[in-house]
Amino acid sequence: MIVPQRDVQGGIASVTSGYYGSRLETDFDVIYVESYRDGSKWQKLLKALAAYRQFRKVLRKVKPDLIHIHSSFGPSFYRKMPFILMAERAGIPVVNHIHGSAMDEFYNNAGTRKQKLVQKIYGKCACIITLTPHWQKIIQNIAKDTKVVTVPNYSILHEETAQPAARDKRFAKKQILFLGKIDEAKGVYEIPAVMDRVCREFPEAVFYLAGSGDLEGVRERTPEDLRKNLVLPGWIVGEEKTQALWDSAVFFLPSHMEAMPVSALDAMGYGLPVVSTNVGGIPDVVSDGGNGTLTAVGDTEKMAEALLALLRDRALWEKMSDESLAIVRERFSLDAHIAQLEKIYEEAMS
Repeated sequence: MIVPQRDVQGGIASVTSGYYGSRLETDFDVIYVESYRDGSKWQKLLKALAAYRQFRKVLRKVKPDLIHIHSSFGPSFYRKMPFILMAERAGIPVVNHIHGSAMDEFYNNAGTRKQKLVQKIYGKCACIITLTPHWQKIIQNIAKDTKVVTVPNYSILHEETAQPAARDKRFAKKQILFLGKIDEAKGVYEIPAVMDRVCREFPEAVFYLAGSGDLEGVRERTPEDLRKNLVLPGWIVGEEKTQALWDSAVFFLPSHMEAMPVSALDAMGYGLPVVSTNVGGIPDVVSDGGNGTLTAVGDTEKMAEALLALLRDRALWEKMSDESLAIVRERFSLDAHIAQLEKIYEEAMS
């Protein structure tokens, strides 16, 4: 399995981290090759070159029955291309697990030469995994002769967050949580306008925006009198992330594009209602009017209204919290995710 380094910031590493120590390793002998790390361009290049060397050694000494590659669009496509070509030469089937969302930049608006390269490389895969039916249709139009399937991301269920004492604390605190890259594509620069409306009614409300990126840009866009309501801890993991999920009342994701937001699924596993945008794979995770509210991109007025409705109404908040837990329980468990992967493995190897 070609994966990012375990401490990488981002959705792919969040997904692959759940495989370590899981049933997948019991049912299959999994060899991990880490092909990406955070850092400078040179550090990333050296990591990739080391991964190619390790991969060649695995092909020569072990000759695995299957290669499972986790990839995205843009630079990730080119980094993973050598693995696909080496696997093809070795006669080993490849499952290409695509996590990206920037299709326009990567393919739709690309030149004919690049489009043909993408078609060629995807055509060498035994199976391509996408995250939602929306992306399955898009990729199938590119890789017409390759099997394309949908395997959603997963979440870990925390039923204990529905206990009355936990809910009392969360609802009273009025903390609104964002997890992800701090940049324009995630809609983060629009959050100060939402804060202005929400904090006028709830001066105690806290917007906890956790992630790496342009923290100073968000701070500068936030009016000085609202900066006390803004927390920018940077990228958080482990206990710090768990605590943020336990302390928050609502998850807020004003993204401009998403494949399938791991952060929203994480939040739903902790029983958080979600306020987000109606783009990409988000509607496949968030039920508008069910476990949250979906708005148009950039509609800060409706985003603020949705957050205020939840902060005002304990019954509505509990209903949407219950629905988040139910959606994870029924559709996005780790066991169901691994069962789908194992079925794909068996079919590809046969």
